[in-house]
Amino acid sequence: MLMAIYQAPSFEALERLSRSRDADLARRELLHTDRIRGRGAQSNRSGRFEAHQRDNFDDGWGSVEALPSFETVEHIERAKSIITSNDSPDIGFERSINAYRGCEHGCSYCFARPSHAFLGHSAGIDFERDIYVKANAAEALRAELSAKSYRPKPIAMGTNTDPYQPAERKHQLTRSILEVMLETRHPVMITTKSALIIRDLDILTELARLGLVKVAISVTSMDHKLSRKMEPRASSPARRLEAIRLLSEAGVPTAIFASPMIPAINDMELERILDAGKAQGAVSASMILLRLPGEVRDVFREWLLRHFPDRVRHVLSLVRDTRGGKDYDSRWGVRMTGEGPYATLLRQRFDKARERYGLDAKLPALRTDLFVPPQIESKQMSLF
Repeated sequence: MLMAIYQAPSFEALERLSRSRDADLARRELLHTDRIRGRGAQSNRSGRFEAHQRDNFDDGWGSVEALPSFETVEHIERAKSIITSNDSPDIGFERSINAYRGCEHGCSYCFARPSHAFLGHSAGIDFERDIYVKANAAEALRAELSAKSYRPKPIAMGTNTDPYQPAERKHQLTRSILEVMLETRHPVMITTKSALIIRDLDILTELARLGLVKVAISVTSMDHKLSRKMEPRASSPARRLEAIRLLSEAGVPTAIFASPMIPAINDMELERILDAGKAQGAVSASMILLRLPGEVRDVFREWLLRHFPDRVRHVLSLVRDTRGGKDYDSRWGVRMTGEGPYATLLRQRFDKARERYGLDAKLPALRTDLFVPPQIESKQMSLF
């Protein structure tokens, strides 16, 4: 299939790139903007486990009128289980739920992109358009919570893909999960970039009254235009801040996440983001440095090439300075924070701003002593 392309960077920018460590980017052909409007990735290169490989190339016709845009495709599936466990020492939870696979928010830096390769998809556009919907999420959760051996611990939502991404408006899987959490008095933690969370304020308010929920709203920029480039289908910064206010006013413990911080892209906004979060009622704050595991490296580099061609070398140089000269360092204890002078300075800025704005408190621990196993109807037929 012929795939027309569009080269956004100037000749001068490409010439400079060709003499750098990222010279391969100078030869990259990105998909035409008309085909990927509202998407974060700039290409759809074949996934690791796909049987066939795709290459973009200019067919010489100079037109994309005959080529369709990448529309979202939903794949309905039934999950055998819904709770995932992890033992990573630098993650603040042991259990998580992801009702969706893939995420339409389209964040170019999303660390979850490589997981789509295991489904036979690309970590590029496919991650944003091929959305897997676990239609029986609430049913599967009930089954796991009803096991006699089950012992409650806080379950995190939004750890891999956003629980309030656009598909949630239609399927309401996150809401159905929260209904089970409330019914069983089970603790839950939520992280999101979407103001859609306010739809479930009725459930969240009751969970908060029982000490069973805390929420983190991720805000990466106060600049609407930059936010739209970074997270094309996520809520605007203003709406996320409004969500913090409404959650806080309803008594839901809420934190602001300034994550990820991207060198020379949004790092200059760190203090402003925390200040805005505090003004809307956030009681705590967190920050994570940009991570580029696996295929995320190329997706993010292509995003830089499209939107900030004159900053590519500078941004990537700073990123590598925090990762021992590499694009990514997966070691526990440093993968979230990085190392080196830049990472140290960023952490110092964050610590001082968090203290200045009174965001250095931890969100309250969630209760586990209220848990009541769900009632599951027996499938055994009655004799009477």
